[in-house]
Amino acid sequence: MKPIRTLVVDDSAVVRQVVSGLLDRAPGIEVIAACADPLLARERMRLSWPDVIVLDVEMPRMDGITFLRQIMEERPTPVVICSTLTEQGARTTIEAMAAGAVAIVTKPRIGLKEFLLESGDELVAAVRAASRANVRHLAARAAGLTAKATQKLNADVILPPSSPSAMVKTTERIVAIGTSTGGTQALEQVLTGLPRVCPGIVIVQHMPEKFTAAFAARLDSLSEIVVKEAASGDRVMPGCALIAPGGKHMLLKRSGAQYHVDVVDGPLVNRHRPSVDVLFRSVARNAGANALGIIMTGMGDDGAAGLLEMRQAGAQTLAQDEASCVVFGMPKEAVKRGAVMRQVTLGQISTEIVAQRR
Repeated sequence: MKPIRTLVVDDSAVVRQVVSGLLDRAPGIEVIAACADPLLARERMRLSWPDVIVLDVEMPRMDGITFLRQIMEERPTPVVICSTLTEQGARTTIEAMAAGAVAIVTKPRIGLKEFLLESGDELVAAVRAASRANVRHLAARAAGLTAKATQKLNADVILPPSSPSAMVKTTERIVAIGTSTGGTQALEQVLTGLPRVCPGIVIVQHMPEKFTAAFAARLDSLSEIVVKEAASGDRVMPGCALIAPGGKHMLLKRSGAQYHVDVVDGPLVNRHRPSVDVLFRSVARNAGANALGIIMTGMGDDGAAGLLEMRQAGAQTLAQDEASCVVFGMPKEAVKRGAVMRQVTLGQISTEIVAQRR
């Protein structure tokens, strides 16, 4: 197989050196160039177009978002954002994701070389996932509008499996959504398509710590419904979507007639924190037939087991179809396990959520 031809664009010489070395050592990846800014990258791309671009956001002469938008207009190409882990940087990086970037790999302001060396697996996985992404969807939506672990754990480390019959069906409906690669733009399309009156929604989007607050704030500004980063004790209410914080698991709980969420620490589950499986299992246990589970675009299998538990508990279950996914990995695995009742297009998901209203 041909190697994944990768271009690194970052104004830090240390980042260019370390990232290039990490990727070049990874089987199946070739760094064709490392450039200090987008203008130099442009000159290099005239000679040879990369399969994947690893891109910083804040750079001299041209910022990464402007460069990304130009690329998506001219020739859509998978882009992995390598951005500083700060609140200010998070807001900027969310703009980059909205403009069509596939994934985020974070970097700190200090201890950069050591951090990148320790996070090499995450970066390599992000580049490989990006190379398989359907960027035509990302580019079209932009125009219209991964974690490291030595052992893969399942949701048992956070809470035990649900009982066969979680609870009797009631009038209170819950929608649980899990997504990863390509999910930032997909969720934007879904949530902005919802009316103010719709069922309460709980969401896991695989995203690093500090980025989910900015992501939720962006969606809130664009949507009729309220969108916020979840905190322990938050009520799950009609017309509101709660997004699990990066670096924490989110669980649905029930107290009497009310639902709320708990945000908890814990080990990585399916190499992710937050994990879709953890959320879906908690929904199976505490909402059962009162829930709709939706698994959307993403790499890997997180959420497939949890969605099956939801279906077995009486919930309705949907998967985003392959044609509208950026990466069909998570929905495909859920379908394979028999967890999915129906596959729908991305454009149909908002309608399916509204149909749950009682």
